[in-house]
Amino acid sequence: MIGVPHECWQDRPVGCVVRDRVDVTVADLRTFLEGKYPNWWLPDDIVFIKEVPKVATGKFDEKVLRDRFDDSTHFTSGE
Repeated sequence: MIGVPHECWQDRPVGCVVRDRVDVTVADLRTFLEGKYPNWWLPDDIVFIKEVPKVATGKFDEKVLRDRFDDSTHFTSGE
């Protein structure tokens, strides 16, 4: 989950998922999350990525993902 700029709310959550099964869809993930978290915690969008970028120490490099998805026109929801 990363925060990306939003014109009204400053930042909004976007879920970045590495898909290990081809048959998993955005709808499947939303259905899974909806029963476990309040609606305002749910990501505005879910995007599939090939791998999570990491820094030299092995931690997730959220800055790379934020830069990649800093404009909602880049969301594909099914890469």
